[in-house]
Order: sequence, then C-alpha cells, then structure tokens
Amino acid sequence: MEPDPRARFVDQLKQLRVQAGNPTLADLETQDPAWLNQKTVSDLLHGKFARVPPWERVSAFVTACVRIGKAKKRVMPPDEILLEQWRHRHEFLAVALEQVPPRNRGAPADNGTPEVGRVGLGHGGGSDPGSARGGGRRRFGAVPPRAGAFQQRLAARALADTAAGGGTTVLIGTGSAQVLTGLGGVGKTQLAADHAHTQWDHGRVRLLVWISARSRVAITSAYTEVAVELLGQDPATPERAWRRLLEWLAETTDPWLVVLDDLQDPSHLTGLWPPHTPCGQVVVTTRRRDAALHSYQRHVVEVGLFAPEQALAYLTERLPERGPVTTELAGLAGDLGHLPLALAQAAAYLANKPMLTTAAYRARLADRRTKLPDVLPREPHLPDEHERTVAATWSLSIEAADELDPAGLARPALELASLLDPAGIPTAVFTTRAFTNHLTARFNRDVTGDDVLDGLECLRRFSLITLHPEQPHHAVRVHALVQRAVRDPLTTGHLAELARTAADALVLVWPEIETNQELAQALRSNVTTLQSIAEEHLWRAGGHPVLFRLARSLGDAGLLDSAVAVNHRLLAQASARLGPDHADTLTIRYNLARLRGEAGDPAGAAAAYAELLADQLRALGPEHPHTLAVRANLARWRGEAGDPAGAATALAELLPDRLRILGPDHLYTLATRHSLAYWRGEAGDPAGAATALAELLPDQLRVLGPEHPHTLAVRASLARWRGEAGDPAGAAAVFAELLPDRLRVLGPDHLYMLITRHALAYWRGEAGDRAGAAAALTELLSDQLRILGPDHPHTLHTRGNLARFRGEAGDPAGAAAALTQLLSDQLRVLGQDHPHTLRSWNNLAAAYLATGDVRQAIALYETALAGRDRVLGADHLDTLATRNSLAGAYLAAEDREQARRLYETTLADAERVLAPDHPLTKAIRANLNTIKDQSKS
Repeated sequence: MEPDPRARFVDQLKQLRVQAGNPTLADLETQDPAWLNQKTVSDLLHGKFARVPPWERVSAFVTACVRIGKAKKRVMPPDEILLEQWRHRHEFLAVALEQVPPRNRGAPADNGTPEVGRVGLGHGGGSDPGSARGGGRRRFGAVPPRAGAFQQRLAARALADTAAGGGTTVLIGTGSAQVLTGLGGVGKTQLAADHAHTQWDHGRVRLLVWISARSRVAITSAYTEVAVELLGQDPATPERAWRRLLEWLAETTDPWLVVLDDLQDPSHLTGLWPPHTPCGQVVVTTRRRDAALHSYQRHVVEVGLFAPEQALAYLTERLPERGPVTTELAGLAGDLGHLPLALAQAAAYLANKPMLTTAAYRARLADRRTKLPDVLPREPHLPDEHERTVAATWSLSIEAADELDPAGLARPALELASLLDPAGIPTAVFTTRAFTNHLTARFNRDVTGDDVLDGLECLRRFSLITLHPEQPHHAVRVHALVQRAVRDPLTTGHLAELARTAADALVLVWPEIETNQELAQALRSNVTTLQSIAEEHLWRAGGHPVLFRLARSLGDAGLLDSAVAVNHRLLAQASARLGPDHADTLTIRYNLARLRGEAGDPAGAAAAYAELLADQLRALGPEHPHTLAVRANLARWRGEAGDPAGAATALAELLPDRLRILGPDHLYTLATRHSLAYWRGEAGDPAGAATALAELLPDQLRVLGPEHPHTLAVRASLARWRGEAGDPAGAAAVFAELLPDRLRVLGPDHLYMLITRHALAYWRGEAGDRAGAAAALTELLSDQLRILGPDHPHTLHTRGNLARFRGEAGDPAGAAAALTQLLSDQLRVLGQDHPHTLRSWNNLAAAYLATGDVRQAIALYETALAGRDRVLGADHLDTLATRNSLAGAYLAAEDREQARRLYETTLADAERVLAPDHPLTKAIRANLNTIKDQSKS
C-alpha cells in the first residue's frame, strides 16, 4: 500500500527539524516571522492542512532549519540543494492532494494564497461563450519548478516581450556563433517554466495550462481533461470536448496561457494550435526546426547557450563552497560548452562529492576514456527535476532523426561528425566516396552524397546539428557534448573504422595545392580534433596519410612552429609504434630537418640530414630513393648554411647515381640537374648556371611537357640566373612570358604564381623601374595578405622588397619606417636568428644610410653582421655582403681607414670562399680600389 503523501511530507519535515537539532517553535518563528509563527509551524508539523501549504512557508521552514542547524555546528546540506529537494517534494504533494473527486476541487486555498493545481474557475458547462463560471483562477498540468540558480537571459526577455503582445511563441534551441548548437539541454523548458510562474505569480493570467506535448495523443488528452474540468464537457466524447476548449479559448475575455512543452513533431499540432487572441498566450518548446513552425502570428525565439559569464555565475551560485576558485569553475563551464543542462548536472555531481576538486573533475571530464555517465549524476540524483541525463536527452532525438527519410543515415552522419571539429566541418567531407562507400557497405545498399546531405538535414530538424551552407568550409557544427554522447557507446572496432573513414574523407577533400586558406585551416582543425579522439586508430601498419598532410599544410602555410610541433608528435608516435627504421619514421625525420632549415637554422638542418643519411644507408641502403633524396637535401642545406660550392660538389656526385639508378628522364634526375645548376650560380657562376638550365629545359619539355610545374620552375630559374649574370631586363622579359603560362596552369592564387609575380616585379626594379616594381609589389601584397595571411614568410618577404624599392624610388624615410615595422613582425613570427630577419636588419641599415643617418646605419649594419656571423657563419655569402656594406657606411662616415681595413679583409675572404670572379668579390675589389685611388689623389 502506498504511503499517504501528506504523512510522508510531514515525516520529512520532522526529520529535517531533528537534523537541525530540534529547534523550538519559537526559534523557528524568529527566523522568518512573516511566514512562520508557532501555530502555522505546529500545523505544518502535524499535517493540519487540507490543501497544500504555500511554498513560501515551506521554503521558510527549510531555510530556518538550515540556519539554526549551522549555528549549532550541525552538518547541514547547502541551502540550494535542500530547497531544490523540498521544491520537488512540495510539487509532488500539490499534485497528490489534487487527486480527489472533481467536486472537492473548488475549495479555496488556505490563507487566501494563490492555489497550486487545477482549481478555481469552476465548471463552465452549457453554451455560454464567455468565461467559465466560478470566477477563480485555474491551473492545469504540473509546471516544473523554477530551476535553481536560474539565469536571466536575452531569450527570456524576448519571450516576455512577444508574449506580452499575445500570439504564439516557439522556443527553439540554438547555439552561439562560436560553437553553434541546437539541441535539448539549452534550457527551453526552464525558460518556459519561469515565464509561466511569473505570469501566474503576478496574477497576469487566470488560466494556466501546462502540457507535455510529446505526442498528439498527449496533447488531445490534456485538452480533453481541461475541457472536462473547466467547461464541464463530457469525457466520453473527447474530440468534441477538446474542440470546445479551443473555441472557448478564442471566445473568453479571461487572460490565459497555454504551454506546450517538448513538441516532438510539428504535425502533432495540426488542427490543435491554440487560437491567437488578445487575451491568450501560447508558448511552445521544441527541438524541431521545421518550416511549419514559422507561420503568421508565431514568434520564433531561439534559445542559445549560456554566455560564459552566465555559466560562471550559475556554477558559482550552485557550488558556493567552490566559488573562490573561479578560474577552475570558468574552465569547467567552457569544458561543458556552456550548456545549461550539462552545467546543472555537473554541479549536482560535484555537490555530492565534496572531496573531488574542480580541477580533478575537469581532468576526469577531459579523459576521453571516461564515459559521460561516469562524470554526471545518475537519473535518481538529477537536479531541477530533470527527467533524463545529458546523454539520454539527445538519444531520443537521434533515434527520431534516424527514422526520417532517408531512414538510417542521420545517426551515421552524426557519428562521423562526432570525431571532427565541433566548430565546423566542411560539407564535402560527408559526401566523399570514402563516407558513401562506408555507408554502402554498412547498409548493403547504394548510398549517395545526396542521401547523406538529406541525413544531415534530418539532424538539423531535431537541432542536433546546425547547418551553415553560406560557410561551406565550416558548414556542419555540433556541440562537443553531443559528440561525446554519440561516441561513448561506440565499440572500439566501430570507432577505429569510423576514424579511418573520417581520415580518408579529409584526404579526399584536401586540395593538393592550397589556394583557399579558410578551407586549409578548417581541414587542419578537423584533423587535430580527430587526432585527439582516435589517434591510435590512425596508425595501422603505418601513419595515415592525413597525419602527414596536416604537417605539410602547416609548413606550406608558413606556420613553421606548429609544423615542427606536429612532426615531433608524429615522430614520437612512429618511433613507438613502428620503430626507428620504419619508412614513416625516417620520412618524419626528413620533414623535421627541412622545417629546421626553413625556420632559419640551415646548419642545424644540414646536421640533421647528415644524421638521417647514416641511418638510411643502414636501414634502406645506398640506392634507395629515400636515401638519394636525403643526399639531395643535405647538399641543399649545406649550401644554405654558407657552402654553395660544397653543395654543388655534392650534387655533382649525386647526379651519376641518380642517372644510373633512375635513368636520365626520371623526375628526380631532372630535379638534381636543376639543383646543381642553382648551386653553381650561388657559388659564383651565374652564367654557368644559366647555361646548364638552358640545356636542361629541352629535356624537361620532351619528358614532362611544357605545362609541368617542374618545366615552369626551370624556366623561372633560367630567368633568374640570366638576371644574376648581368641581364636584369632579360630576366624580367622571361618572367613576363612565364607569368601567363603559370596563370593558365596553376590559377591566380597558387603559391608559385605569387612567387612569379614577385620575381617579375623584382627584376623590373633591378632593371631600373623602381617605381613600377613598387607598384607591382603593392598589388601583390594585397593578394598575399588575402591568400597567405600577414605572417606567411612570402608575405613578409614581399613587404621587404616593397620597402626597398620605395626607398630606391626616392622615399628612403618611408622605406625605413616600413622596414622597422617589418622587422618587428619578423622578430615576432620568425625570431631574431632567421635569415629573413637578418636580411631586414641589413636592409633597414641601407635605408637609414640613404636618409643620411650614417651613425644609425652603422649601428644597424653591425647588428646585422653580428647576427649573420653567428647564425650563418663568417664565410656565408650574406655575411660577406654585410661586411661590404658596413665598410661602405664607414666610408660615408669619412672613416676611410676603417673602411679600407674592412674592405681588405673581406676581399681576402671572398676570394678564398667565392673565387676571384664572383660578382660580390668583384664589387668588394672595386670598392677597395676606389678608396685607394682617392687616397692617391
């Protein structure tokens, strides 16, 4: 036999009083005389009430017991927790006491307070079109209590404003612009309940109807019950009854509010929408986003996540003992995506675990091995009368979305999305053959990309994802906790297959040549998320190509620090999983060495390649293509480190091996000839380099064709070395011929297209058209900022040459200002030892010298020289060039003796390192001879 609800409620009151140390009735009265006096407290403790006591009295009693208990050093639960429990008990008692025959429901509430439950208006039988008889206020349905620590939100204000004007308000869950979501758990029901309580408590409505609108039957049953109780309709004819209720709502002059909570399907309200009248308000909460919800006189209010400050305020109020550590609470709010439902359940979990610190809880939450049920309360312990856990809240929506046409595709699409970036997944990922083939195999039927898009639309209709077709690279967005809830039940095998499918899809979407940086960034973010969730499943018999594509993309974008970090992570994984001699492990070391050089440490890159070469000779042998590739790159970085002659010698030794092993027409053999010509030019033989490239070009045209990127690259190099050999106008002419070919083959935004435009402008400037060069570089810079971004090395390089040509075109002061800003950015992006940064020190010195500020120029040249000497070495071409320029600055300062000594020592080193006929050697010799001639005169 069920215990009497009143007796159970009274027994719980007595237990609370005992827990507080049995305070006297007088002690209790002193805590809140407005609601507690000795008689009303005695009646409360003896069950002397026919109707439910007012909540204010019950809450006053609970609060009084807590205060007295704490004063007596008794262990008492926090006020907020107790009040939540007692609000629930009070609501339960209110419903229980109303389960009596209808004829007894018209009794007034005690003390004249507004009654709780379906009481007041009396029967309204007959055909009277006006108000129901009785004149009291009536309330039907169990309105959820106000949530603890309720946060006022913009959506609540919008709800109040639209409701004040009458009509129908539809609350639809959505997310913020940062992490868009539209799902159960954003607090739609809480907002509707707060609105209902406010309207009722302030006497703004005489009839309040709360309906759980989860099915059409539930709606019509609730309508019928109200019609029977309010209007005296016959329960034996339910359709007639509920139709009469809708008619009465349209006719009455009494203010009313109908809340239809958690509408599962808009079609369930077909023919059942309450009427639009000046006296009535209708509030509907739903996760659906169907077009049918948008209609005349219906106001759609989108309910978003808590703002960060609201989420922190909520946790601070619910967890006051943890409030001083607001940094951890703010972090927890962010971990939970500022989702109200998750915040409430996490707060309840922590409240029951005082020994668990917030930081430790966050660590548990971040551990992907931990399932959501392990870090959130179980259903019996949910706060604020939540009916379901976070995960269960969405499971029904997922099932319902999966039943929509095309059946069965919504869940797999959400599973794939659960492994990728919650802030945005490119639409194209879902329509790749990798995913459609996965679905075809899974369901044993053909699945197309269009089918998958329809599946995504099903998820959107239930607010499980948001779709942004206007932003195709970030089009699909999903809350991180939804992702977690979807992943938790996946088996290891299913997760592994899904992770590899996602990785395959990302590789297919990734363009070989990145011309859209927004897409590239989105793809990188999605791979990073996939790594964090399922990295171990991307290392089956080797690293998945998407991991290497991520590293390459970062390097191509000029994000060298990030590229190095990603490669170090790959190296650790490959070494542990595959061993030090696996081809993938060696490839990662190869990439790290190259990045080291591109980051400004050519000597370190050369050393790393030398170490790698020894291991590859042992593991792969001397004739393996990877071993030959390492030899080629070792030569390159030795040249970059200041030994161009040594680089040329090494490549000359490599070429016969590639001819023997690969043949004369192999791509890598042709590439070796190209590199050999380059380093011959850098070693002081630009004419010889041009000749070698002129011989190479016909072979590339024959083997690769005129439009192959390597053929176009040889044409560019040939133009460059013609310029270096003393024909800048000829170089500019060749680049002008090359430009339309690269435009046709590569497109306007390709990196090599931008490089060609840069080279064309540079050689025009070298040929004497400084102003034309500056204008072309200005136009190029605009495109580089759009395509590459402001911090890409090529963008910074363009800024340097633009400043230089502006200075040479007659604006040295402007050039100095531009180079000063550039130097600041290069120090931030590249660091003080990067060769490009050192070049800017040198160019800034030249700009100051052109303005006449000789002392500042000397100081800057000395800084540049110290850096180049330290980083590149005393014999590097750039170091020797700076020594030559510094000597020229001494001469401008009329310090002829110091200039002469520096010219003499620099010339001796240049003749030793570069050979007597190198262009720089010739220039230094000419400068020294000028001083000697001036001394004679």
